[in-house]
Amino acid sequence: MFIHPLSVLSVLASGVLDCLAAMPLEPRWHDVRTKHAWGAVPEHWETLGHPAAGTTIDLHIALEPQRKNAVLDALYEVSYPRSPKYVFLHHFSVYPFTDLRLCPVGGRRRYGAHLSREQLADIVAPHLDTLTLVNSWLKHHGVHRSSVSQSHGGGWLTVADVPISQANNMLSASYQLYRHAKTNETAIRTISYGLPVELHSHVKSVAPTTYFNSPGMLRHAPRSRRWAGTMAAPAKAASIDLGRVLSRDGVGPVTPSFLRWLYNTLGYVPAATDRNKLGVTGLIGDSPSPVDLKRFMTEYRADGAETATFDVVLINGGGYDPNTPSVEGNLDIQYAEAMAFPTPLTYYSTGGGSGPDPYLSWLNFMLSLDDNELPRTISTSYGGHEEAIPLDFAESACELFAQLGVRGVSVLFSTGDFGVGKDCTDRSGNVRFRTMFPASCPWVTSVGGTMDYPEVGASMSGGGFSNYFSRPAYQDGAVPTYLEHLGGQYDGLYNANGRGIPDISAQAYRCAFVHRKEVYAIDGTSCSVPIAAGIVSLLNDYRLSKGKTPLGFLNYWLYDYGIADLGLNDITSGSNPGCNTDGFTASTGWDPVTGLGTLDFAELQKMLDEL
Repeated sequence: MFIHPLSVLSVLASGVLDCLAAMPLEPRWHDVRTKHAWGAVPEHWETLGHPAAGTTIDLHIALEPQRKNAVLDALYEVSYPRSPKYVFLHHFSVYPFTDLRLCPVGGRRRYGAHLSREQLADIVAPHLDTLTLVNSWLKHHGVHRSSVSQSHGGGWLTVADVPISQANNMLSASYQLYRHAKTNETAIRTISYGLPVELHSHVKSVAPTTYFNSPGMLRHAPRSRRWAGTMAAPAKAASIDLGRVLSRDGVGPVTPSFLRWLYNTLGYVPAATDRNKLGVTGLIGDSPSPVDLKRFMTEYRADGAETATFDVVLINGGGYDPNTPSVEGNLDIQYAEAMAFPTPLTYYSTGGGSGPDPYLSWLNFMLSLDDNELPRTISTSYGGHEEAIPLDFAESACELFAQLGVRGVSVLFSTGDFGVGKDCTDRSGNVRFRTMFPASCPWVTSVGGTMDYPEVGASMSGGGFSNYFSRPAYQDGAVPTYLEHLGGQYDGLYNANGRGIPDISAQAYRCAFVHRKEVYAIDGTSCSVPIAAGIVSLLNDYRLSKGKTPLGFLNYWLYDYGIADLGLNDITSGSNPGCNTDGFTASTGWDPVTGLGTLDFAELQKMLDEL
């Protein structure tokens, strides 16, 4: 029997769980087993000792859902065009995974039938037994029910204002105040934590615990340099001198005019701007400047010079100061706007560097939005080394990205700017290629980099194979071909069974942008991802303008058609060196430098007509 989490809360209010917690079960809470631990303080961090007396933290507890794999099952069914399952046209089943093989008169395929916030809450809700156990454990440690709230459809609990001493007792932890040696940022963390044995099958992760995220290190740090040449872009695509635009001798930068020609978006005028929205994620205090955006659009997208703008939403203490813009904030906003104008654009500035993780704060906010408030495409240019993130946390966060896909949101992440890795020695002294998270999560679309014309893989393009996440089924028709081509090269340096990144790519070399009223050229996948997201946003606009649903999670669709190179420009040369190696090499089909290739909007638009 399934019991909705709201019903459980009413049970709590009635005091029934108080009776359950009073049963003679308390000794089990002392049988604790480690959930995650580092062998030493993570690199670049140093301890400053115990936090000041009276310090409290909010604990965020990810609970196992009652329906195992329900989110991923739903993601497949609503994201894969050939999914065989059907749904009633005028009624959505409370249990959306029933195999309703209806005739076409009574139903349609589940592709595109994204779940509402309430429907998603039904499938992520924990079992009553899980809530009973967790609340009993919290009561054992003196946590009052008024301190506990639910989020993500009941799949997460937040315990507010927990004293450090109490958190140590609850989690068999030793919280300390740490400082990052390079950024001077501080965070309260522990290098290990545990849970009672009986909770291990009910609790997926707890934060903040062992995730030593450094907000200042989340940014991919694109490389920029002042541009001394002309800023003017050609008025017509036909007049673009491709040799001058993309020569590597300093003649000219990549501009929106060239990108719109290259990726075939010039002829499209958005028609669903009342229903479509493009989101840009801002972390760690990054801010874009409206003044810089105006100058950028004046020079490179003149039709938007007077009207291009963006909204700003502040999440969990996020800040916005347009008078002191950041390189990242300006770059992300300018290319998202230039590619998708006049699609409404929202910048989500998220704080939380001293909390569990800015991603959790951002995900909590996004998943709480009503369906008509959600952006249909999201561009994110941040990430960190996968191995620096506890596996339990990475898996929990990754499933939240999957939930956005189930809600009909296309989420794109950049893959980083260090090829296969800058420093590839892990904590045990072993040499392994590095990948970035969240780009390595199978339920986001990861974006690598290209350069030049004809396009080749950019040398800084992050790419490789996850050590945390196994290869998803949608890659089974693409990745093995590359591995066969690779042969035994780099054996032992990467996980051949891991999720491959990137999925797609876009230009990442010498992108012109405006910062503090000056023009610069910049390199990095922080340029690639807003370019790709802008193209995807136009595809979502096209579907919405035809009365259809947005694309949502892209990868099932891209790999199904992308293997045949339909709608994608296959990049077959270039490499991403790192770790004192030449890195991987681009080749025909999918590769860990450029993925399936770059997007051809007009061809993909034709494919959408067939769905």
